[in-house]
Amino acid sequence: MNAVTWDQRERIIALLGEASADPDVRAVVVTATGRGFCAGADLRGAPSASGDRVVGDVARMIRLGAQRFIGAVMDCEKPVIAAVNGTAAGIGAHLAFACDLVLAADSARFIEVFVRRGLVPDGGGAYLLPRLIGPQRAKELMFFGDAVPAAEAKELGLVNRVVPAEDLEKTAREWAERLAQGPTRALALTKQLVNASLDVDRATAFAAEATAQELNMTTRDAQEGVASFVERREARYEGR
Repeated sequence: MNAVTWDQRERIIALLGEASADPDVRAVVVTATGRGFCAGADLRGAPSASGDRVVGDVARMIRLGAQRFIGAVMDCEKPVIAAVNGTAAGIGAHLAFACDLVLAADSARFIEVFVRRGLVPDGGGAYLLPRLIGPQRAKELMFFGDAVPAAEAKELGLVNRVVPAEDLEKTAREWAERLAQGPTRALALTKQLVNASLDVDRATAFAAEATAQELNMTTRDAQEGVASFVERREARYEGR
């Protein structure tokens, strides 16, 4: 069910960092094979700590592990699509929710599984869910830990689109190709503005918006976009 190991987590974080730095990467898709998208964290492959656990060890593990994992998705400078092919539980659900766009197979489901284990949701869950669906709905999912089918997740606002399982890969590729043909730097700045806007006041958000547009107007894609409008032709963006 694709429980994410320590090695896999580190590899995905590295790949997202490489995607940000590579101008030839224009969009990212996170998906999985098999019956599950990600059943949560598999700690069996984590480096073992020597000696007795002391206060601070767990917080450090969460900060450097699950939170860093989710942050890498949110901070990626390219648009990230989640193509959820099956069960997304625990950190697997938060991995999907951290993505910019979420596609789900009709057989997919999302589970805030932490409460079933007597745990507090980690990996950014208590940050992400209230911002996506509001505090009341977020608490309902986290308090009960019930499985949420894909169709219900779409109604809640956790998923952009639900498609038949056999169409998931094709739809994800179509969305990624559309994004890859867009003005990549403008999309990166838009992502940053939207994510930051949920945590700042209006004046700060407006200032960030103005600065982002100032930076964006120095890109070749912005110049191409304006030129294509004036010349009444289709824009040809390069991602630069």
